[in-house]
Amino acid sequence: MPTLTLKDIPPELHRRLKARALRNHRSLNREAIECLRAATGAAPIDPEVLLARARSLRERVSGRLTQRELQSWKRAGRL
Repeated sequence: MPTLTLKDIPPELHRRLKARALRNHRSLNREAIECLRAATGAAPIDPEVLLARARSLRERVSGRLTQRELQSWKRAGRL
């Protein structure tokens, strides 16, 4: 896999990227890759795949979500 080295990153940009990585539960490297991917045009979303994922998630949740369930899932990370 290719490697990219960034030099002379402005301190404020570095701080914001680190904060964003923390919010998204990602490493600094993974966050930079995701930002580059978004900036260069991510692959289009297949609506059928998106609907299938939504149906799958809906089947896993019966009734309404409680605040306790949401907090538990947040602590466990992304689904």
